[in-house]
Amino acid sequence: MAGERLTKALREYRKRYHAAGRKERSTLLDEFCILTDYHRKYANVLLLRPVEEGTPKSTPRRGPTYSAAAVRVLEGIWKAADYPWSVRLKALLPLWLPWARKHLHGCTTEVEAQLLRMSARQMDRRLAQKKRKLKRRIYGRTKPGSLLKHHIPIKTDNWDVDEAGSCEIDLVSHSGPCASGEFLHSLNVTDIHTGWCETRAIKGKGEAGVVIALDDIRKSLPFRLKAIDSDNGSEFINYHLCRYCEKHDIQFTRGRPYKKNDNAHIEQKNWTHVRRVLGWDRYDTREELDAMNALYRGELRVMMNLFQPCVKLVRKERVGTKVRRYYDEAKTPIDRLLDASPTTPALTKLLGQRNTTDPFTLSQRIEEQLKRLEVTRRRTKKAVA
Repeated sequence: MAGERLTKALREYRKRYHAAGRKERSTLLDEFCILTDYHRKYANVLLLRPVEEGTPKSTPRRGPTYSAAAVRVLEGIWKAADYPWSVRLKALLPLWLPWARKHLHGCTTEVEAQLLRMSARQMDRRLAQKKRKLKRRIYGRTKPGSLLKHHIPIKTDNWDVDEAGSCEIDLVSHSGPCASGEFLHSLNVTDIHTGWCETRAIKGKGEAGVVIALDDIRKSLPFRLKAIDSDNGSEFINYHLCRYCEKHDIQFTRGRPYKKNDNAHIEQKNWTHVRRVLGWDRYDTREELDAMNALYRGELRVMMNLFQPCVKLVRKERVGTKVRRYYDEAKTPIDRLLDASPTTPALTKLLGQRNTTDPFTLSQRIEEQLKRLEVTRRRTKKAVA
């Protein structure tokens, strides 16, 4: 009798499961597992079978939804945009597609419509094979600072800001395989609310050089710098930077020692804005310093802040042993800045620059500058050898 009831319930759940969408199927699967105490995977197999045992399963094969031309255009945009994550790639398509016809063969109105319909998950599937070749590892060097720690408070709570101006800062070394001598560093500053990022190259990690670079960044930001948060490196924990922050009314806090998660925002930007662009080679000459700063102040700044969408973590939920993360809609830093603050002459100028700038040409200029920098590096290395 119990077997008959189970068979009848299974038949009813199969009917509902076959007619349901993805979210409804997940709910039905949960109900069926509670009812039968089956493992979720086994229950899924049972519900996918034909409604009546012995009835052939009629699942017509669906043809390809996206053409080969659409995938080629997607790969071209993905490459020109420096291989962004699929969620960011989907968000940047409306900005890049108007310029794609000029640069990518086969970019027609039909292809554009297909790309705009394509989901981020489908983009992941189409680009999966090429993405496997782009994985790298990160290495870093930081010497802890020992002075003034009692003057600079530790920030232990999460960032909860709704306006621009609160930033994390960090220094990225370009020492290559050998850390001896004096070499270049990149000072990275990222705004927590908007994701706006500014970078400057400096020689060495002297206290005065860091303050000069930070002052240059402060003047170029399209908003007022209100607060900075750093790690415990000696390049930040010093009297020069402390006095500078007091003079310009900038709140100065630091993370806990050996807790990189306290500076998670800037650590992520160190990868996307520095390591992926310049790699882990050694740079130590004046010529390389000027070339890096020209890139940071010019084309790379425009690309990352005007054309590259970023996402923000909204919340995290723990499900068993896993942590599920939820992100907001991907937007470019300038769009987030427009949402957070009133339009200013600086923002109006930046919007006009975005409307008249071809992102594909911008990407090509960045590649050309990087190639020239690589030639300079090799020539310097050969001369030293």
